[in-house]
Amino acid sequence: MTPPPDRRQRKQVLLRLDPAVYEALARWAADELRSANSQIEFLLRKALSDAGRLPPAPGPLPRRGRPPKNPEPPG
Repeated sequence: MTPPPDRRQRKQVLLRLDPAVYEALARWAADELRSANSQIEFLLRKALSDAGRLPPAPGPLPRRGRPPKNPEPPG
């Protein structure tokens, strides 16, 4: 089954971090109610934007928190 055209597949990347860097990142993410993964994406998007390298139409950031129990059907 292919995803709807407005929903792009997310890329998976293996990332190796120093444990102290990961712990600091995880604490920061928790302070902002994000997962460590979402915090990394947020920071990378900000860095790309600040450097003028953010693609013109990146997909939206995932929403914070738990997904809704009854997602609304598209349309």
